[in-house]
Formats: sequence, C-alpha cells, structure tokens
Amino acid sequence: MSKPLTFFIDVDDTFVRSYGSKRIPIPATLEHLKYLHTQGVKLYCWSSGGADYARESAEEFDIENIFIGFLPKPQVMIDDMNADEWRNLIQVHPNSCSSKTLEDYIEELKK
Repeated sequence: MSKPLTFFIDVDDTFVRSYGSKRIPIPATLEHLKYLHTQGVKLYCWSSGGADYARESAEEFDIENIFIGFLPKPQVMIDDMNADEWRNLIQVHPNSCSSKTLEDYIEELKK
C-alpha cells in the first residue's frame, strides 16, 4: 500500500478502562498506538462520549500528539454501502493488537 493507513481508535476499553471513578491505562494498547504513529499511520481518536472526551482522554495519557483529529463516533452514517461491505476495512479488538505489526495490518487488508 502506497498511501498511509488510517486508523480510528476508540477510548473506553481500548486504551483506558474505568473501575468506578478510577481510570486505568491499558499499556499494551498505548504502546501499540505509539508504534503505529512512528510507522506513519494516520490516527484519529473517537468516542461515543464525543470529540472533547476523546481529546481529554488522549491528553490524560499523554498521547494527544499522535492523533491528527478527535471525533465523536457517528450516530448516523449516510453511505451507499453497509460498513461490513467496505473495501479495505478490518476491525481489530484491542486485546489482539499489541502483537501486530504494520505489515500484519497491510496483509489483512489484502485478503
């Protein structure tokens, strides 16, 4: 793939867990996101809590500089295709991402 990959990264239970009022970072995901950034991946942070919440969460864990934008998760999508039919779209659970390389993602997208 010649152009950089674009990733949309969720906040809750992706790079931070909440236990009551305590927020606990998920180190493996945080390190993976930093790795992706160094590989030239375009990273956007989004949350159903909104763009401000996404930005504040990234700032809380000192990773706001790796993202090029902060967004709310969409509530309505107007598109001629269902998301599960999009070309070049994969969903990766945060528990399985830390061992992946950029090349792993590229190979998955070729399938």
